[in-house]
Amino acid sequence: MTIRYRDATAADAATLDRIFDKSFCDTFAHLYRPEDLDAFLSSFGIGDWEAQLNDPAYAFHIAEAEGEPVGYVKLGPMKLPVETGRPAILLDQLYILKEHHGVGIAHGLMDWALAEARSRGAEEMYLTVFIDNHRARRFYDRYGFVPVGRYDFMVGSHADEDVIMMKAL
Repeated sequence: MTIRYRDATAADAATLDRIFDKSFCDTFAHLYRPEDLDAFLSSFGIGDWEAQLNDPAYAFHIAEAEGEPVGYVKLGPMKLPVETGRPAILLDQLYILKEHHGVGIAHGLMDWALAEARSRGAEEMYLTVFIDNHRARRFYDRYGFVPVGRYDFMVGSHADEDVIMMKAL
């Protein structure tokens, strides 16, 4: 399988929306009441993706398998309740379609994210991960991220317990 990586453009808004919705639902939909999941998924639409793709505070990188987009990573400004005295960036999302897990795509996206964060002058990278998403937590542990706090991630009216993780760059 040929994997290629590229920066996203505003034309990728619908693609990112599709990958996000499918990945999120494949992994987490069973945890929520349908009305909470619907509220969450409908709270961020194509126009929101386009706005972020056109905002230089954000950076997106897409993974393609055999020419088809199958995952992405999104960096953005810090919005987590943490105190940091150093320049920091948020690894806001890293999603890969389930059928493409385990082939190294996440590593390619993470390596790009770390390099991009450094090139933007960040000295720390933060992220949140669902406390029971053991696969993702092991992945972030391997990259040297450490838990630094707790975060309530809202899906509709349902609060998930997330772990805030940080890596010094």
